[in-house]
This record gives sequence, C-alpha cells and structure tokens, in this order.
Amino acid sequence: MKFNITNMSQREAVTVLRWLFPIWALIGMFSLQYVPTTLIVFEDVAVTVSNISANELLFRAGIAGSLVTQLIHILAVIAMYKLFKSVDKPLASLLVILGLVGVPIAMFNEFNQFAVLILLSGVEYLNVFGVEQLQSLIMFFLSLYQEGMMIATIFWGLWLFPYGLLVKKSGYFPKILGILVVVAGIGYTLAAFVHFLFPEYGSVISFLDFLTMGEVVFMVWVLFKGAKLPSDEGGEVKGLEATK
Repeated sequence: MKFNITNMSQREAVTVLRWLFPIWALIGMFSLQYVPTTLIVFEDVAVTVSNISANELLFRAGIAGSLVTQLIHILAVIAMYKLFKSVDKPLASLLVILGLVGVPIAMFNEFNQFAVLILLSGVEYLNVFGVEQLQSLIMFFLSLYQEGMMIATIFWGLWLFPYGLLVKKSGYFPKILGILVVVAGIGYTLAAFVHFLFPEYGSVISFLDFLTMGEVVFMVWVLFKGAKLPSDEGGEVKGLEATK
C-alpha cells in the first residue's frame, strides 16, 4: 500500500495504527519492563552493577528500545490526528500537543542510562572514584531515570483524555472503548502523582497501573476489529483486512 504520511486518509491511518500498535507494545514491554526487571535490583547495588556489566548489550538494547518506542509514539500520534481531525479538530490538536510533550522528556531521560554505561566503562578519568562511590553513582542515575520516566508518565496519561474522548465521540468504535481509554489516562496521571507525593503507597500505584489496561484494550480492538469509518472514507476498515 502506498500513501503519503502528510496526506494520510482515515483508512490509511487505521492501517498504520494496526501495524504500529503491536510493534509499539512489544518494544515497549521489552525496554520498559523486561530489561529493568531483569537487570536492576534497587535493594542490592552490587547485584545491579554485576548484572549490567555482564549483560551490557541487553542494557544497551533496552536504551535503544526506549528511543524507538518514542519514535513509534510520534508516528502513532500523527496517525491518530489524521484519523480524528474530522471528528473534532481542536480536540485532535490537543491530542497531538499532549501526545508529543512526553517524547523529548523520555528521550532526554535516556542520558541517565548512558551515564551508567560511562561509569561502568572504566575510563581513566573515573579512577578518582572508589568502587563503592562508582556503585552509588550508578544507582543514583538509575533512580534518576525512574523519576524521569514518571514525569513522562504524566503526559502519557494526559494525552489519553482527548484520545479517549475522540474514540467515544467519533462513532468509529464502541463508546465503551473511549471510556476505558480515559480511565487509562486517569490511571497513568494519578499513578505519577501518587509516586511523587506518597512513594510509600506502592499498592495504590499498582492498582492505578491496572486501570491503564484500557489503552491496551483499544489497541487490541483496532488490531482485530479495525474501525467503522464514514462511507465517504470507504466504509468499515477491519483490522486484519486493512492492508489487503
């Protein structure tokens, strides 16, 4: 299928999302969940340093995956705008603004992980630091990275509000999906602020994380069911048939 991203039709936008969503989810799960939980043990500095040193390529792959995830996010935002601009252009524009703000935050935040690699590189100018000092600095930058991700999470939540309202308002999807996306936005946004204000309430944050599943539900719907577009756009676009 040939199309120009700057002149994308609604049908093409759905097709783009149908391809982006599973790739986005897989890379995101790898870089944001699998790599950190595999390598980082915040309660044990020595184990964390040993894990990263022994699996440097995996750690670097996690960084690369995070950057690619943000690039895919940009494409997804563009596709969303093309899909919904005829429904409510101001709301679709707000979706773009909130959707893109988190991208530079998340990408610049990767500097904290690159700092970890530099501290582990053994370059001569770091010889002024003892082993324990280097390990403490590594955990400092890893902790700073986690805080940076929570700042980005605020915008990962906020963009879901216009996103969900557009899903509900458009009529292209079941209205319940729009509500679930808005609930996901509430989950992300509240989880970030609970983390900043009450970090000891991990169980609350875990519950709020559960609310974010509404975003995943919408992605699965688009993948398998597609969208019921206006007749002048070629009618219904079915997920698994969208590229045929």
